[in-house]
Amino acid sequence: VRQLPGRTPVLVVTIEATAPTTGTVLLYGHLDKQPPLGDWSDGLDPYRPVRKGNRLFARGVADDGYAMFSALLAIEELERNGVPHARCVVLIEASEESGSPDLEAHLDVLGQELGNVELMVCLDSGAHSYDRLWVTTSLRGVLNVDVTVDVLERGQHSGSASGVVPSSMRIMRQLLDRIEDSATGEILLSELQPQIPMSHVTAASQVADAFGDVAGQEQPVVSGLELMGADAAERILRRSWYPTLSIVGAQGLPDSSIAGNVLRPSTTLTLSLRLPPSCDPVAAETAVVRALTTNVPSNARVSVNAVTASGWVTPELAPWLRAALEEGSTQAFGNEVAYAGEGGSIPFLAALGQRFPAVQFVATGVLGPDSNAHGIDEMLDLDCAVAVTNAISHVLSAHAAQGK
Repeated sequence: VRQLPGRTPVLVVTIEATAPTTGTVLLYGHLDKQPPLGDWSDGLDPYRPVRKGNRLFARGVADDGYAMFSALLAIEELERNGVPHARCVVLIEASEESGSPDLEAHLDVLGQELGNVELMVCLDSGAHSYDRLWVTTSLRGVLNVDVTVDVLERGQHSGSASGVVPSSMRIMRQLLDRIEDSATGEILLSELQPQIPMSHVTAASQVADAFGDVAGQEQPVVSGLELMGADAAERILRRSWYPTLSIVGAQGLPDSSIAGNVLRPSTTLTLSLRLPPSCDPVAAETAVVRALTTNVPSNARVSVNAVTASGWVTPELAPWLRAALEEGSTQAFGNEVAYAGEGGSIPFLAALGQRFPAVQFVATGVLGPDSNAHGIDEMLDLDCAVAVTNAISHVLSAHAAQGK
């Protein structure tokens, strides 16, 4: 366990090479979890693992509690069978769900200890199905913003103040309309607009043709809801390459059961802005803060606190790695590998790519249909986790063979 003052720790496990190679494989996951939200189904509990058939339920089992065990078991499988592997470093961080604010500091300290990283395996990504290995080709960045609008020093009777003092929520709505078209959900700021490579547009169409509406069909929507996007391919791109605004938290709003006729003094909203993989997060933050704080309606007081994380686009896969992924998926799952962009963020990938520009990446995971990451009834498909582990074991073997 590596600790730095004022930082969350990281867990580093080093397994020395059994193959004649000087390269290092870095395997990544995280052990921190999102807090449980709402009441879980009968018989399930966020803090008490429950197994039902091939499914394991508990907070963080799929995101990303399985990763450390998967990484170590993939290596152990090779050693048990006498199959050579390169030096492996398993790095498990503890602040990924908070945007990895401590990661860069730990990477600075680890420095040369990581060695000559040739291959990076990330086990924190998603899957559109559990019947094959899904390799991630891109990840969106994220801009998390807490914005507060103040209009009063203290709450006032709405019969006395309304119509005279502007509502903090109305001003908040006006500010958000500068960022998002509320009728369509489209983001209006040019700094957040995607430049989608044609190869990714083509890949989205191929995934839609082969697997259907994978981005839409896994959502537990209410009956009759109309999804965004014209078709399956567009929804894949909307989830993986388009910017999107979600309001994920609020302060200053009393529970409706105790709400009175009071004009509230302030409103705070927590915004989650997903950014295109190639978007500059610093430019995006500057644009959003400017939109929220310039020429504020009624001259209300606005305060903003923002945290960003970069998106990521996978480098071109080396021929040996592409072949190893195909072989690994076929052997472990019985089906060929599939490639797709994902809508979440893994700051570690962008950070490592900057430090090791020549490194080969494999980002994969078990966050598939009904995995419910960040929500109630989070679930790990155990068969998929075993198969992913076996596929990664094959990739490690193939990597070691390159050094012969």
